[in-house]
Amino acid sequence: MLELPFGGLLGLIILILDIYAIIKVVQSGASAGIKAIWIVVILLLPILGLIIWALFGPKG
Repeated sequence: MLELPFGGLLGLIILILDIYAIIKVVQSGASAGIKAIWIVVILLLPILGLIIWALFGPKG
């Protein structure tokens, strides 16, 4: 079966959360430029970018 060490599992969870954040950014009503900036931040800083997005990112 697929066995992931703890670090691999944590990385997978972060990847899933980052994809979720990117989808939410794309679906938001923000301008295209703001969306692009948020996506770049999330991709370049996976954990910190996710936290910053959760606190300050575009809402609905």
